[in-house]
Amino acid sequence: MVVDDEILVREGLRRILETFDGLDVVTVCSGTAAAEQAVRHRPDVVLLDLRMPDRDGLTVLADLRSLPVPPAVALLTTFDADEHLDAALRGGAMGFLLKDTPPAQLEYAVKELARGGSVLAPRLARTVVRRYAQDPGALTDRQAPASPDLTDRERDVLALVAEGLSNTEIGQRLFIGTTTVKDHVSALLVKFGVANRVQAAVHAHRLGLVPADPVVVGGAARR
Repeated sequence: MVVDDEILVREGLRRILETFDGLDVVTVCSGTAAAEQAVRHRPDVVLLDLRMPDRDGLTVLADLRSLPVPPAVALLTTFDADEHLDAALRGGAMGFLLKDTPPAQLEYAVKELARGGSVLAPRLARTVVRRYAQDPGALTDRQAPASPDLTDRERDVLALVAEGLSNTEIGQRLFIGTTTVKDHVSALLVKFGVANRVQAAVHAHRLGLVPADPVVVGGAARR
């Protein structure tokens, strides 16, 4: 589902997305109709404009996250360093994409979101890590230790999450089952007190588990 206040933008995104195999745009709408349309069509993924005059993206995000079966939501923005980035991540957004994202990267991003991954546009990934690596508490309203006690396996999984690997890819790399990977990821989110993989990846960089200055975290391009 594509949510944008500008008809040309949402219809343009629909046409681009419908050219990709395996993707079906169930509906496009404005922010005021987003929650109703999500209930009706039950999309797996929502691309949501962050700045809308009728109903802002953060409010719509909260509406979508409150649904019984919330979709994975990625915020669309035209700004490399949007001041609403932290609020959106705390609100459960699974990533940020710039509106000038190339079509091939957009396809990968949507499919990654549908698989349960998180996505960040390359330019935004640098912003996230630099902005929050020194202050991981800014990403969550919950109290959790900045450096919880992690098992060796959890550290391995966390490093690969930060590299942008999916659960299946992590399992293949570590020779463990996908279900086991999911269990480790869930445990990591609880231990760090964060809502998603993007937030967990910030902690991985802060702890020095992966090289600094990534191109993307769990998204459409790799280092």
